[in-house]
Amino acid sequence: MRHITDTERRSRLSRRHALHPDHRLDDAVAVARAMTVLHATEAATVHLAVHARADGVSPADVDRAMYEDRTLVKQLAMRRTLFVFPRDLLPATLGSASARVAAEQRRLVARDVERHGVAEDGQAWLDAAAAAVVARLAGGEPLTARQLREQLPELAGTVTVDTGKKYGGTFQVAPRVLTMLGAEGWIVRGPNAGHWRLGRPSWTLMSSWLGQQPEPLTADDGYAELVRRWLRTFGPGTVEDVQWWLGSTKSAARAALAAVAAVEVSLDGGVPGWVLPDDVDPVEPPGAWAALLPTLDPTTMGWKGRDFYLDPADVPYLFDTNGNGGNTAWWNGRVVGAWAQAADGEVRVITRPGAALPAEGRAALDAEAARLTDWLAGVRITNVYSSQLMKQAPLP
Repeated sequence: MRHITDTERRSRLSRRHALHPDHRLDDAVAVARAMTVLHATEAATVHLAVHARADGVSPADVDRAMYEDRTLVKQLAMRRTLFVFPRDLLPATLGSASARVAAEQRRLVARDVERHGVAEDGQAWLDAAAAAVVARLAGGEPLTARQLREQLPELAGTVTVDTGKKYGGTFQVAPRVLTMLGAEGWIVRGPNAGHWRLGRPSWTLMSSWLGQQPEPLTADDGYAELVRRWLRTFGPGTVEDVQWWLGSTKSAARAALAAVAAVEVSLDGGVPGWVLPDDVDPVEPPGAWAALLPTLDPTTMGWKGRDFYLDPADVPYLFDTNGNGGNTAWWNGRVVGAWAQAADGEVRVITRPGAALPAEGRAALDAEAARLTDWLAGVRITNVYSSQLMKQAPLP
């Protein structure tokens, strides 16, 4: 059985994730394809993830791919997370990961509509609200959630949750209806009403936005295609990695691995991993490299098991309490710190006290910080998911 060491796994990600300078790509679509999908929970992550992997691509170029060319599309999918997909991958997720999320959201919204007294029959209320949204958007005009709520009485209703907690309160049901319809593939996030670093979407019919309605694959075929792409980007990975990334059952992950004829390999630590059948040959180290990746970057969030690139002792400094990765600084395939911006917009690398980083690594990271500072051109990025290092909190 082929054995793939942690060192080789880091070599693979440096090349395939386009993080080594010699392997950077030319445009946003190429980056998205290389990474399978790009995380989009924080709007700026999409643009920053592209910048880390491509030269000469501006924020406007990324916006053009999403909102003019529409070769990249935002879609709620795995683990109820918002991603940017290459357009040709939509049928796979709409029939599998997105469908799983949509079914759960449909159940939860209908339940809460009844529980909070919006309507006695939650499913009937939800069906009517969804039909009203689709009918209103059929005119072709993109509308925000607020505009739809103000124009459609079928969307009226609120729920009150988690009172006494900082994240609790009274919330409109309308955005949850749109989230469900988006996961089902009926509507899609269209033009962004704000700056590229902010997510202020308007909604439109997916058929209008793309010029056609994507035909979902079956769940089995959809999961198989997602796993095929994932293995090309992230392999080798364990069954647990695949299950976590998909947000699926373990049986679905195993079935997808079997469907693509994945080959078992051994990994450091004695656990089995999987690669595509044409991907068993050794990968040579590419040479030294440094990278600064954004919050929720697809590389940082690509595996459940992260010990091969991340010291477990550093997790409390680099991830929030819910497991969301913040900005990270990488040296030769390992996370060695974070980055943050000063008041004037300058990007600065932050390492944990006591972290071992050679002078060559520090110089390379400082050069990446200067590159990112120039690219941002004074734009300040704000983050919902901030790690302790990003906050520059006092550290032990």
